[in-house]
Formats: sequence, C-alpha cells, structure tokens
Amino acid sequence: MTGIVTVTASAAIDQTYVLPRLEVGQLNRAVSAHREVSGKGVNVARAAQLGGATVSGVLALGERDLPLMHDSGFGDILHAVTLPGHTRLNATIIDARGITTKVNEAAAPMTRVQWDELAELALREVERLEADWLVLCGTMPVLAESSHGEAGAPALVPFTELVEEAAARGVRVVADTSGDSFDLLAGHLGMVALVKPNTQELAGFVGRELLTTGDVIQAARELLVLGVETVYVSMGEDGALGVSASGVWWAHAAAPALVNTAGAGDASLAGFLVSALHAGPGGGRVLNVPRALATAAAWGALAVSQATTLLSAPDTAPSAVVHEAPDPARALRDPARSQATTRLTK
Repeated sequence: MTGIVTVTASAAIDQTYVLPRLEVGQLNRAVSAHREVSGKGVNVARAAQLGGATVSGVLALGERDLPLMHDSGFGDILHAVTLPGHTRLNATIIDARGITTKVNEAAAPMTRVQWDELAELALREVERLEADWLVLCGTMPVLAESSHGEAGAPALVPFTELVEEAAARGVRVVADTSGDSFDLLAGHLGMVALVKPNTQELAGFVGRELLTTGDVIQAARELLVLGVETVYVSMGEDGALGVSASGVWWAHAAAPALVNTAGAGDASLAGFLVSALHAGPGGGRVLNVPRALATAAAWGALAVSQATTLLSAPDTAPSAVVHEAPDPARALRDPARSQATTRLTK
C-alpha cells in the first residue's frame, strides 16, 4: 500500500457559493454554500485516502478553526500545527454556466519556530507511515523574522531543508508549488522525484508561451535537465502529460459535467500518487507513469463535475485513455500565453 505524507504550510478554509449566475457589481444570492478545511495538501490527502493509500496530511491551521478540521469527516488523517487566530479564507463562486471564480487570501507569515514544528511533524509522520512520498503543496509562507531576500522580497520559510532531509531518508519528494516558492526550489530539483505544474505554471517556469503539446513536452524536459525525475503536467481540458527520461505519455478522460474546477489539480495529483508505484525487480518499488497518468486524468475529470473542492467517490471516475509519444503539433485548447519571465537557470 502506498504511504503519502502531504505538507500544507498555507492551509485555508474554503467557502464555496453556488449561484444561478454571477453578476459583477450586483447583489448575488447563493442557492447553496459549503465550508471546509482545505489547501492543496489537504485536498490531496483526502483524495488519496479515498483511493486506498495510507495518508497523513500535515498542515498549519489557525487554532479557531480546529473544530472545523475535527468535524470534517477525515480529521483522523490530519495533523495540525496550530497558529494563533483564524486560518486564511479562500472563496469560490460557481455559477450555472460552469464558470469558477476564486478569491484567495494571502498566506500568513510563519515564525521559524512554527515552521520547524511543522517540518519536524512531517518527518515524524514520514517515519511513522514508512511513507513512499512526501508532498510539498501550495504557497510557502514568508518567514516572519525575515526582512528581505537578495531580490528585495521577504524570505520564505526554509522548506528546502525539509526537501533535503526527506531525500536523504530515501523518501520520494513531490513539489506542487509555483512562483517564489518554485524559484527557491529550482536549485534543489536533483532531490525532487516529481514536479506537478499546470500549463500556466510551467509556462511561468520556462518564461515563454506554451501553445502546443510539443511546447509543453519541451518545457517539461527543461525541468528534467535540472535534475527532477518526472514531470506531471495537469492541463485541464487538454488532459494530463507525463515526461521522464523513459518517455512521454498523454492521458485524457471525459468529465461527466463542468461544475467546479477548483481542486481538480489536487485530485489529479492524488490519483497519480496512488497509482504510481508497483513492485519491481528485487522487491523494490518502481514508477509506472502511464498507469499513474490514467488515474490522474480520471480523478481530475471527476473533480470538475463536483461542487466542492474536496474529491468524493473516486470509484465513480470516468475511464481515461493513455497514449505514448503524443502528437507534438497538437494545439492546446487552453494555451499558456504571455509568460515573459524565465525562472529556470541551468
């Protein structure tokens, strides 16, 4: 059985509103509303648990929101470092046209003591579960004691130390982060087993537009050059792409409906991790990218048909098709445009 520990330093309370139609600048009345503990790692942990994995979701959570975590129905897999006050609030607005609007609060800074407590808890959970994967999810907070880094921006918590320690223990590290967090990680990709950007994030990494499947493949290969073992790109309606030294695969599943796109990437990552490893020669476990992609695409397609951020009933996911060596000339339905800043350095 696969063991997974997720780390969510910037957890959130997701408040979802369903409207007949969003009218900007007008009073809108919701026909339903839902509130839940969330954040990328929380979403991945819950979906992976439903898929049969042994899971621990480590997160930083405001002390006032602990009752919501305990009443979530999956509080037994969540292990929180408590912070003063409330957790940040992320609002999702869904209308009948299938359009999702997100408003996310910025992540709160963490002190070095708080971060160290979170990192130590994650490593204890890795040891307790004998985990295969340690998954770093979402935005990494600013270090509260920091002034500014070399580029003038506040320094982030030292999460690369956790990457180094986990890799030294033989755990496969997964990075699902972007922006300044990925910039800090870029020099440590040789310790990372899997990176999971979406198309827009990948375009930001390489600093150019991605208009075709071939563009995405080339951008992913640039991450391989920096040392990461496998790149899984979630591409929304364009499917899912897996790139490693062994090959390139593309998968797609038809969504039953388009209701809410928030959390679909997290559900797909959970599907990838749950299905990725199988027994290899000598009793070790090896990565099966095509099988992982099939589950990832299926769970992502199911997720967009559900109203909440957290995946439910993954056994009802649609079937996915997987193709090796996809056509590089295929134009993306949802291309990544106007990416001007190169983040990668070789």
